[in-house]
Amino acid sequence: MVNRFPLVFSPLATRHFLLYASFVFSKPRQLDSESALYDAAIKILMRRAHSVHEMKQALERRCQDAALVKNVLARLKSAGYIDDARYAKQFTRHRTESRKQGKFRIARDLRARGVPDRHIEAALEETAGQTDEAALVRQRIARKLRASRGPDAAGVGPRKTIDDRKLASLYRSLLRSGFSADVIRRELKSITREDVPEVDAGSDP
Repeated sequence: MVNRFPLVFSPLATRHFLLYASFVFSKPRQLDSESALYDAAIKILMRRAHSVHEMKQALERRCQDAALVKNVLARLKSAGYIDDARYAKQFTRHRTESRKQGKFRIARDLRARGVPDRHIEAALEETAGQTDEAALVRQRIARKLRASRGPDAAGVGPRKTIDDRKLASLYRSLLRSGFSADVIRRELKSITREDVPEVDAGSDP
């Protein structure tokens, strides 16, 4: 359908947007000394933790001198400010406890941040000893069902049906969150009392 009422922004709103865009997407000021680059790295870490790969990318955006970038990275490692083993453990714990994500999603996101597999595997193994994957899956299922069918949908009481399309969508959502397929199927059947239909693990229709 053709939109006959296109959005029109005021000149002031347009100016503010352009200023914001230039701030967000502009290239950082280039630095040409090790001390300045090191100070920039510390400020970056004050905002959030970085993997070694992420920090290297951030420094390379601010300095084209590979030797300076290498020296600053070495100093940060020596001082204990960047450590992929620690980063992987903190990242895994946060994603598990706060976002209720599964091991496969966490591993994929850590690899995207350049963290070596040995650190990812160690972090996941440590967290697995403190986490019940099935319980996390049950929590996410209950939350989804409450949102779609009302506050008593996942509680004790008369069975409430859920159609195959919604069940398949919920299954794919849990897969994308990184949980094991067999755990998802088992917990879905336990809560909904319904078999999960065979579905493609791709995106929702």
